[in-house]
Amino acid sequence: MSAPAIVPRVAREQIRGAIIDLDGTMVDTAGDFNAALNLMLEGSGLPAISSEELLRYVGKGSEHLVRSVLTARLPADQVDAQFAAALDRYQHAYATVNGRHSAVYADVAEGLAALRDAGLKLVCVTNKPHRFAEDLLTQVGLRAYFDAVFGGDSFEKKKPDPLPLIRASEALGLAPAQMLAIGDSENDALAARAAGIAVLTVPYGYNHGQPVHSIDSDGIVGSLLEAAHWLHQ
Repeated sequence: MSAPAIVPRVAREQIRGAIIDLDGTMVDTAGDFNAALNLMLEGSGLPAISSEELLRYVGKGSEHLVRSVLTARLPADQVDAQFAAALDRYQHAYATVNGRHSAVYADVAEGLAALRDAGLKLVCVTNKPHRFAEDLLTQVGLRAYFDAVFGGDSFEKKKPDPLPLIRASEALGLAPAQMLAIGDSENDALAARAAGIAVLTVPYGYNHGQPVHSIDSDGIVGSLLEAAHWLHQ
């Protein structure tokens, strides 16, 4: 795959940090989501979810995920009534399966190492709850690459709002123009665009079941390792 060429070279040369998404970008966690949701649904006496349906909802945080699943199974007037209890069951279930059905994508560790070797500071920004993100990154051996990790409950707003990316940049002591965001979904690109941050997308993630080519990003890279190579071209 050829390297993207939309961002001017001067922008690449001033990049000093990278904001990297977790689910669908570094780790394939669809199996964890599926297992936790089906435990939640079983406890609620509701029909199970398939992996195909799941991918339409992933990426906007636990609250959105649970509400979407309930909305597909309950009359509208029952969704709000059952939401709080269902979310609690889901969070409890996820704590028991986190990392058990996940796999790190190819060239992630190599890509993170290459980005660090290039002198970049790295921060993970995900809509997954912070405690689950920290635990998963530790389990799969990636936590040590990051200067900081922020979850969907770390700030007042989640991606696609730009706030988490702006705060992450501040935590690294860098300006948005010095940052590069890497993610798999429109949420990542919308947040980066609004924050004034360059953004690359990977083609193997979730993106709510939509093609990655529909995302307004600065280019598609086949892996995090390719993203590291892109910085030097």
